Amino acid sequence: MSEATRSVDRALDILLCFSANTPELSMTQISEKTAMNKSTVHRLLATLEAKQFVERDQLTSLYKPGKRLLQMAFLTLERNNLRSVAAPFLKTLNETLRETVTLSIIDDTDVVYIDVLESPQSVKIAARPGQRLPAFCTASGKVIMAYETEEAIAKIYKQGFREFTKSTIRDPQVMQHILELVRERGFAYSEEEFEEGINAVASPILDSKMRPLGAIAVAGPAYRLPVKTLLEIGPSVVDIAKKITAEYKITNLHR
Repeated sequence: MSEATRSVDRALDILLCFSANTPELSMTQISEKTAMNKSTVHRLLATLEAKQFVERDQLTSLYKPGKRLLQMAFLTLERNNLRSVAAPFLKTLNETLRETVTLSIIDDTDVVYIDVLESPQSVKIAARPGQRLPAFCTASGKVIMAYETEEAIAKIYKQGFREFTKSTIRDPQVMQHILELVRERGFAYSEEEFEEGINAVASPILDSKMRPLGAIAVAGPAYRLPVKTLLEIGPSVVDIAKKITAEYKITNLHR
């Protein structure tokens, strides 16, 4: 690996340190996370800051993702026509069920929201585009896993099933049974598996080879969306997902 390539690789490692759980980091923390010495981290951060990929708070000296990353994220969303195709259908689902509706895609072992329509009700879940959640303990993630390749699923299994709540499913055999049920029903649900008090139901958007392009989900407080309700609205979510799939195929025929 050349020195130039190594520098790019290290700079990307620095950017990947930031997450929803660590939105701001000190130079020391970045050095520890990347196993790079501070002088190297300082040099790379200076370059990233000059190009606006990171910003440094003048009061705290903490670093955070910069405006250039935000611009690139918006560019990615604008070019993702799945989001534009799904938009009117998500709006219909949101208005009909009055709960938060999300559109997500898979990225490695996580699902990433690319669109979120909040519930009009005062009590609702906090979700935003760009947010990442573990695939194995979310409705969107499980419904995508059910149609993913064996290689992709194996990667998720290999990382292990971290316990987020007392309801998190951690047994691979139980998970395998759930994925079989998902393929039969066409939808998956999660019952307080990632966050206590939050339930969701999701259905996949599939391509012509039955591979998942993404997933739509309806999520909200568990007291408004108990399992009985999730099972009742599941077919409606499947119906909307199928309509998005059909519209996506038509739209992309003319691209």
